[in-house]
Amino acid sequence: VQLQASGGGLVQAGGSLRLSCTASGRPFSNVVMGWFRQAAGREREFVAATSRSGGTTVYADSVKGRFTISRDNGKNTVHLQMNSLKPEDAAVHFCAASQRFVMPRTSLNDFDYWGQGTLVTVSS
Repeated sequence: VQLQASGGGLVQAGGSLRLSCTASGRPFSNVVMGWFRQAAGREREFVAATSRSGGTTVYADSVKGRFTISRDNGKNTVHLQMNSLKPEDAAVHFCAASQRFVMPRTSLNDFDYWGQGTLVTVSS
């Protein structure tokens, strides 16, 4: 699976951004999709994941209620809508795909394919 993330940018605290990730190379509906992020000097951390159908989602506590993950299997795309952004949300955000069907999937080791990352900067 090849993953291409986009949509990052600079936003003021309290603002919104929508990240997108387009997949190719494998039937998209056969993989669990997730978003992770990595801030400077910190380890990569889980943000959100969605099941193959999109019917089940899971979020990190730090983003619950502010971020929404969704997928469009017809367009091989997964989105991360980020609202009420905080300076601590600033990071390179990565999309990832997992061949493991059972949810939830929140560990880096659960995911087999990774996109290149898109930078989110939040000014205070």
